[in-house]
Amino acid sequence: MSLGVIEQLVHCSVRIETSLRGGGTSCGTGFFMNFLQKEDEAVPVIVTNKHVIADSAVGKFHLTLAKPDSLPDIGSHQQFSLPNFESLWIKHPDANVDLAVFLIGPLLNHVQQSGGKLFFVPLQTSLIPTDVERQSLSPMEDVIMIGYPSGIWDAVNNLPVIRRGITATHPAINWNGNIEFLTDIASFPGSSGSPVLLANIGSYMDNKGNTYMGTTRIRLLGIHYAGAMHTATGEIKIVTAPTSTVAIPLTQIPNNIGVAISSKRLLEFEPIISKLIASNA
Repeated sequence: MSLGVIEQLVHCSVRIETSLRGGGTSCGTGFFMNFLQKEDEAVPVIVTNKHVIADSAVGKFHLTLAKPDSLPDIGSHQQFSLPNFESLWIKHPDANVDLAVFLIGPLLNHVQQSGGKLFFVPLQTSLIPTDVERQSLSPMEDVIMIGYPSGIWDAVNNLPVIRRGITATHPAINWNGNIEFLTDIASFPGSSGSPVLLANIGSYMDNKGNTYMGTTRIRLLGIHYAGAMHTATGEIKIVTAPTSTVAIPLTQIPNNIGVAISSKRLLEFEPIISKLIASNA
């Protein structure tokens, strides 16, 4: 038995829970990705937002165990708790780009040496559209967002929540001059760091109205990090998606317009990681 496309994508995400230095906890989303892919070799990472791991003292996440046939052993998962959590992440050098990555190779090696076997599905950089492909998309594309809104998850089976929506602006046009685009999709605290995926299963229509049947198209368009909020005074502001798991006064109301960083900004991590690996060799 093999997993379907969406079944695989469900296992690309990871719930990130942090204990903050000043007290309290927060929750966000990360997803697995392979960088520097060369034949059968790659550098596996977890991608999330900087603000998800900001001020964190301890970070926790669960990874699903694999069965002998290498399929996921649903219901069996292992918790990992990492001290000095924020310091373990590589942050994007541009202060205005809310992205960070965590190299998980050492952790995976430790698990394998202990006789364990984990299951997760890393996204490949080949899923990031080229500029030409991004230009060929329509302003309105079907997308899904996989994550943990309001920290909600299937804690027994270690599974995320899937949200579905559309792009609200063209993925190739920089929204307000930033390398970002808008989505029309419900998002709440905990959604920060979720992958925004173009997900056409079985058919899709291009921007000229041509329909392609019997074809599945999956692309990583972006990473959710913020949303539009109505404030108590009726003002509309774009604010970073919060991660706090405690109750807050209802002074900001989400209107389901999310802001996603273009996935092509992830490629800017590859030379950084390559240099880091070379310096530690």
